Amino acid sequence: MKKMAIYLAILGIIFYCLLPFIWTVITAFKPPDEVFSLPVKYLPSKLSFENFENVFYKRPFLTYIKNSLIVSLGGTLLTIFLAAVISFKLRYLPLHKALNIQKLLLIGAIIPPTVLVIPIFLVIKELNLINNYLGLILSYTFLNLPFGIWMLYASFMKIPKELDEAALIDGFKKSGILFKIILPLSKPGISVATILIFIFCWNEFLIALTLMPDETKYTVPVGISMLSGVSVYEIPWGEINAAVTITVLPIILIIAFFQKWIIEGLTSGGVKG
Repeated sequence: MKKMAIYLAILGIIFYCLLPFIWTVITAFKPPDEVFSLPVKYLPSKLSFENFENVFYKRPFLTYIKNSLIVSLGGTLLTIFLAAVISFKLRYLPLHKALNIQKLLLIGAIIPPTVLVIPIFLVIKELNLINNYLGLILSYTFLNLPFGIWMLYASFMKIPKELDEAALIDGFKKSGILFKIILPLSKPGISVATILIFIFCWNEFLIALTLMPDETKYTVPVGISMLSGVSVYEIPWGEINAAVTITVLPIILIIAFFQKWIIEGLTSGGVKG
């Protein structure tokens, strides 16, 4: 009975946390006239895809998704690559030096992105990369690199250095050790870092708005914020909820695909035998 009460309490907490998203999905499938109906209809009288149709046919939402995929995947892959190379180099430093470097990186990581918007804008403008995918990819890489190094360094340090020595004896170069030994053995840690960095890139708003002011280069969060009705005083909540539902799907699919490695990455080191 006690276990049942605990399970019910956990389910209640989970439902409470998911309630905003559940309400978002329900609203997305409501006919437009039921979104603002009084009294409130908690469930749609019929499933309607009109809000989804409006998002895609009245607005260039596919373009927003394409832009988000390009900058999110580009920023994530570049961050993971650089973080892997730097973490591999730190692995060979004395422990106190590597930790001191990590402390400096973490100090940079805790600076809010809003504080860095103006410096990033000035640098990207100087490089003539405003309204350019590369400008946003480089910005996301700069912001996420300290976190990526912190995650991958911890993962790499769990691998015995005797493997490196054996590989060197077998004729491996340092690059071969990294890509053929260290990275395959660090899949759980890399998966967790990749997921978290991708989510940040996918959800980031302020820097994307600053560096990509052209509507054809809007990312999904910027595009959703710019959704408006017939007049500036009308907020199309049905379409906004439909857009949010669509944009959450890639994150859910990625987490589902990497679920095994994510669990391994989060729990590795928790059990010693």
